[in-house]
Amino acid sequence: MAVCWQTRECEPDIIGACPHAVTERDMCPSRCTFSICDRETHVMTTDPALVFDPTVDRDAARKQSCLYCEHFLIHGPRREI
Repeated sequence: MAVCWQTRECEPDIIGACPHAVTERDMCPSRCTFSICDRETHVMTTDPALVFDPTVDRDAARKQSCLYCEHFLIHGPRREI
């Protein structure tokens, strides 16, 4: 089962026509209606320690909104520095 930061919130037929999902590595912009996360775990943070943590693998996120999500920043994948 995929974790929340690895999934796009739009339907498969929309993904086929989406200019944001050209490749699997492309990230959905925060302004996209379909990238809005309504999960209970989605909490935006401004904590600099989380936002600037160099060990967070931000390339794993499929949506820009994940980049400031406390759940992703704490529980997301890590990279070695």
